[in-house]
Amino acid sequence: MDSESVNHTPDIHFMRITVTTMNQICALSESLSPAHRGMVADNVRSIAEAYFSPSAWMRAIYADDTPVGFIMTHTGSDYEDGIDCPGVFLWRFMIAEPYQGKGYGRQALEKLIQHLKAMGVPLLYTSYGQGEGSPEGFYRKLGFTPTGDHYGDEIELVLSVGDYALQ
Repeated sequence: MDSESVNHTPDIHFMRITVTTMNQICALSESLSPAHRGMVADNVRSIAEAYFSPSAWMRAIYADDTPVGFIMTHTGSDYEDGIDCPGVFLWRFMIAEPYQGKGYGRQALEKLIQHLKAMGVPLLYTSYGQGEGSPEGFYRKLGFTPTGDHYGDEIELVLSVGDYALQ
């Protein structure tokens, strides 16, 4: 290997999920450990839910040409979707197990935050389950803080988009 390939930092970006990529994106869920699978819905379910929600936005997360995860947001309050949020809610977010610990998740969320900041969105909400495989530490390192509210048995967090400094 040459030094350029060893030091290569992949381009983390979002791409639409298409008929030809759907199965590959859905299969990413199968890479997760049982503990992590208990914390996030399978991508096939998320894609189906997004299809039925006019408030949902979803994308596959890629590192260069390799699909590594899935992200889905929800904008606004929608009783029928079970989301009651005064802004943008990070509804689903996952990085496949083989790609965890490489900074891809942080980079993907930073891309989302940059996008929201450019749109003038002040706050990004999310929630997490407690127990083994919980993403609480990940979100806290990024600056999310508890709101004191819950989504079912999940703890709600919020991030001030305008105050976020890229790391």
